[in-house]
Amino acid sequence: MAIKFQDYYQVLGVPRNASQDEIQRAYRKLARKYHPDINKSPDAEEQFKKISEAYEVLKDPEKRRKYDMLGENWRAGQDFTPPPGWDFWTSRAGTGGGFNFSDLGGLGGRNFSDFFEALFGAGLGGFRTAGRARAEGWTARGQDREAEITISLEDAYYGAKKTISLESLKPDPTTGHMQRTTQNLEVTIPAGITDGRRIRLSGQGEPGIGGGPPGDLYLLVHIAPHPVFQLKEYDLIVEVPVAPWEAALGAQVEVPTMEGTARVKIPPGIQSGQRLRLRGKGLAKPGGERGDLYALIQVAVPKTLNQKERELFEELARHSSFQPRQRS
Repeated sequence: MAIKFQDYYQVLGVPRNASQDEIQRAYRKLARKYHPDINKSPDAEEQFKKISEAYEVLKDPEKRRKYDMLGENWRAGQDFTPPPGWDFWTSRAGTGGGFNFSDLGGLGGRNFSDFFEALFGAGLGGFRTAGRARAEGWTARGQDREAEITISLEDAYYGAKKTISLESLKPDPTTGHMQRTTQNLEVTIPAGITDGRRIRLSGQGEPGIGGGPPGDLYLLVHIAPHPVFQLKEYDLIVEVPVAPWEAALGAQVEVPTMEGTARVKIPPGIQSGQRLRLRGKGLAKPGGERGDLYALIQVAVPKTLNQKERELFEELARHSSFQPRQRS
């Protein structure tokens, strides 16, 4: 048989030695660009299908290995004849001997190209209904799903409950055809969650096949930038401006915290860029401890001076022995 080769690496725009992280980043970037709900150009949906199909293969180490085994002689856009071993992969796909139907992911089979189905087995039935699967006596766990959620720093600090809406393709229970559905889910944000962590929602992934259990949903958490605090793992950083005389003489100043303010002693002679630590004022860590809050000192100079202030600064300049540009 002659099948048009699909260069999945070229579709995602990554080299053949790309890491799994590079493949995932490339997919997410392209998926956001071509998602039919966002991109209304005529070819967006078809491009989105190609991107999704490429990712389905390259994100899975086993499928990627099989794809790579086909060799460098398969050039993009040319016809080819499958090499020895091809029939082994496709025949075993239909018998459950080494290929998991859940690997097909959320595209529901009908959106895969002939190349994909020939390579990984159309016999598994991206087109089969769940009823037929049960009748034939095989089941498979549903595919896990991933989504992203952006929360505020306050949500990460205190914990929160959020309602998210997810669109997905699910089989119609009567016809087995894939249809787009919207699902609202309540998500518990645990206090102390950090940027880049994932929340697992058990059983909220793709439905199982033939009565198999559903997959899970993993939410990748992003914490939105905050106007006052910077977040670094479990620690918080806040800039604290001090006047020149406060930095030189020392002072007691109010420092903002997530729960209000705290009074902090500024030692005499403190410099811009120095940090003062407020223990336990950061995010909750696993095990009950908390991160810290760091007050980042910034010596602020007045932009304008009244007459008296100018006289005092001029007097200080005449009498001070301080040489800021003298190297020690």
